[in-house]
Amino acid sequence: MSQPRPDREQRRRAILDAAREAFCAHGYDQAAVSEIAARVGVVEGTVYRYFDSKHDLLMQVLSDWYQTMFGDYADALAGVSGARTRLRLLIWRHLRTIHDAPELCRLMFREARDDIGDANAELRKLNRRYTRFLVDVLEEGVAQGEFRDGVAPTLFRDLVYGGIEHYCWRYLTGQGELDIDQAAEQISDIFCHGIALPGDALSRETRRLSELVARLEHLLPDNPRAPQSHAKMQSS
Repeated sequence: MSQPRPDREQRRRAILDAAREAFCAHGYDQAAVSEIAARVGVVEGTVYRYFDSKHDLLMQVLSDWYQTMFGDYADALAGVSGARTRLRLLIWRHLRTIHDAPELCRLMFREARDDIGDANAELRKLNRRYTRFLVDVLEEGVAQGEFRDGVAPTLFRDLVYGGIEHYCWRYLTGQGELDIDQAAEQISDIFCHGIALPGDALSRETRRLSELVARLEHLLPDNPRAPQSHAKMQSS
């Protein structure tokens, strides 16, 4: 008995799954529509009945991936209060995405870099929506007095995501490991507190330096409080 033919949505889903596998395995440029069709068990022309082009396929693969993350992020943030905690969560989730789907992240990063003109307008739109979670947390932190005012949200956004991509590139190219818990803690701490010493540690360091300066001044020859040398005391 012959198997029932899949309906249109099932076929579309199968093509997208196959395209995702092919793009992740070979990259966008090297992936062939004929291979995608073969993975599904259809002829190449069938793929074009569902998608206008290979680029259309890529955009839909990335769009589906983004849509899943949008829902996951919104659900995770709903149960977390405090801008700093929410910032750390977003950083951790971004690192987790890179850790769990390095091939797809590498594909997305390269496509974003190669974006020219209107070809990837939809990708830019999705990326702005994705990074908007972070911008909202920054603005929320400023409004609640947790973060200082005057930080440009777009600059902060680019530093966070650009820094994470640079930090993770060795992992993305198969040259290192990625401890997402440790990285999330360190990255969020840097962005929340900067590289300055905490207030109490800074006070201790200031006191230590003041005491050292006082001791040095006490030893200067022209300091009336400085002790006289042994030779000078003998000649008096």
